[in-house]
Amino acid sequence: MKGQRDNSFSDRLSTADAAKKKLLEKFAAAPKQDDPEMIAKRAEREALAKAREERRAERERVKRETAAREKAETEAREAAEALARQTTLEKQAKQLADYETERKAERDRRYAARKARQR
Repeated sequence: MKGQRDNSFSDRLSTADAAKKKLLEKFAAAPKQDDPEMIAKRAEREALAKAREERRAERERVKRETAAREKAETEAREAAEALARQTTLEKQAKQLADYETERKAERDRRYAARKARQR
């Protein structure tokens, strides 16, 4: 049976006192900040945190490099596409000018033939 109901006030005080003493002993037994074991654990945690930060920084660097490379590739591809479009437009404009020149020459030839027949 846990905790009897007919405890007196002094019994309850002594039980509470014993519980407080156990807690104090528990905290007193805990390693102190200058304990070599605690120093080693702290150094290990700091080393892990530093390694984690280095890995994060490396991932960020790789991400930035990848983004820069992709941006450069995209710009180069867009420049090549723009050049191809420009070349196509120039070629089409030249073909149109040639067509117009041929059409004008044909029209002039027909006109000259018609005038020659009328004479």
